[in-house]
Amino acid sequence: MHTTTLSLRLLPAIFLLAAPALAQVQPASVFSDHMVLQRNKPIAVWGTATAGEKVTLTLDTLTATATADQDGRWLAHLDAHAAGGPFTLQLEGKNKVTINDVLLGDVWVCSGQSNMSWTVERHKDSLAAVTDAKDVQLRLLTVPRAANAKPQLSTKAKWQTASPETLRKFSAVAYGFGRHLRQHVNVPIGLVHNSWGGTRAEAWTREAMLKKHDVLEPILSRWDVTYKRYPRAKKRFDEALSQWQAKAKLARAAGKKPPRKPGPPLGPDHRHAPARLFHGMVTPLLPMSIRGVIWYQGEANALRAYQYRTLFPALIRDWRDAFGQGQLPFLFVQLASFGAKTTHPHTWPELREAQTMTLDLPNTGMACTIDLGLEKNIHPPHKLEVGRRLALWALAGTYGQDVVPSGPLYAHHTIEGDQVRISFEHVGKGLTCKGDTLTGFEIATADGKFLPATAKIDGDTVVVSHPGMKAPRHVRYAWLNWPAYSLFNADGLPASSFRTDQRTGVTAEAR
Repeated sequence: MHTTTLSLRLLPAIFLLAAPALAQVQPASVFSDHMVLQRNKPIAVWGTATAGEKVTLTLDTLTATATADQDGRWLAHLDAHAAGGPFTLQLEGKNKVTINDVLLGDVWVCSGQSNMSWTVERHKDSLAAVTDAKDVQLRLLTVPRAANAKPQLSTKAKWQTASPETLRKFSAVAYGFGRHLRQHVNVPIGLVHNSWGGTRAEAWTREAMLKKHDVLEPILSRWDVTYKRYPRAKKRFDEALSQWQAKAKLARAAGKKPPRKPGPPLGPDHRHAPARLFHGMVTPLLPMSIRGVIWYQGEANALRAYQYRTLFPALIRDWRDAFGQGQLPFLFVQLASFGAKTTHPHTWPELREAQTMTLDLPNTGMACTIDLGLEKNIHPPHKLEVGRRLALWALAGTYGQDVVPSGPLYAHHTIEGDQVRISFEHVGKGLTCKGDTLTGFEIATADGKFLPATAKIDGDTVVVSHPGMKAPRHVRYAWLNWPAYSLFNADGLPASSFRTDQRTGVTAEAR
């Protein structure tokens, strides 16, 4: 039996916020009927009660106690428990709270921007897949969107069992990931979805972590200026909004279309501001025990791709620090091809490169989706396949199964006379070409002027050359926002874009 007496020294930082003492024992909102608790790890449970009140928790054969601090906050840890259930989780102080249908399994947090937010019902192939989908061992929790200047203690979210009705509004990528895990791992799976379209990585990262890196300082400085300007900007907005409301009322009375409503100014609670989404959508989950994180984001940072080389690993370290469970698996989606006309044609490959470089962090994995993109739509439709590819990394790395987790990733190259030989990781059952010939390869001499290349598969390598080119030095593949691609492994997974040179890119100066 665990007994936990709270002190300010022991509590996570989030619990240090002042809060009114409450008369009744109440768990945090993320603890509800149908939830999944993380198996094989100590189970953190927290909530509110009367200051000084003793709270006893019971789950199956496990018990723990905690005493609420002067602000009415309590935190307890149940011992680790194997997968199973359903159980009841009972909390008892002056009153009793019973949480029913609780499973022990693996909990994955699913976060990012719009491609993670995209719901099952928004694409026909995803929607068709849930027509008869009902899995009582797959549970769903969606965290409402919230951007806050200060860390938030709670969120309005309730667990649900996967069904055709609940899945329609749920993240399609997260569902694809969870569905594939359920097919190959015989434990309950809990998916915690917390994403917001169009958001930037810095909004999901705490300021203390951003301040550790000089290259990220411009982000904070830019927003410091914005915060100082906000009171005046807010006053102008309020005046404009009042004028708009009067004009809109007159327009409707006359049967006309109202003028465009003014948008609020950037301010301390804006979703793009540093740490604001962490405060509003990650902090309420802490210190939940989880198995890992899946992440689909980067589009909003593509114009600052070089900065993302530092920013994205910083985000991962920050989340791992916050959850306090070591090197949590962090699996992410590499950006798909996209034919954006408004940006430089090499911004997205530089962002893909930054994502690939993040694989240097331990316990990370990257699902390549370059073959799934649409030229004129930033939202690839095959979301269940994206989720499946993320699940391959989880199966191989987290669950230790014998599966190929990735398509070919550039490893190294050798120059052999007038040709360059490229070697890869994750060849699997061998390299293959989709189409009659390998496309998407370019080659250059020391002058850095790339020309279309002739490429052929030679065992587990690709040999690249150009007719008449002597002394080649550099090769790149799929190095465009909307590239040609052709290289896969025999497991049907595409090769990531790459380059062998280290020349300064088009986003190097963007901050």
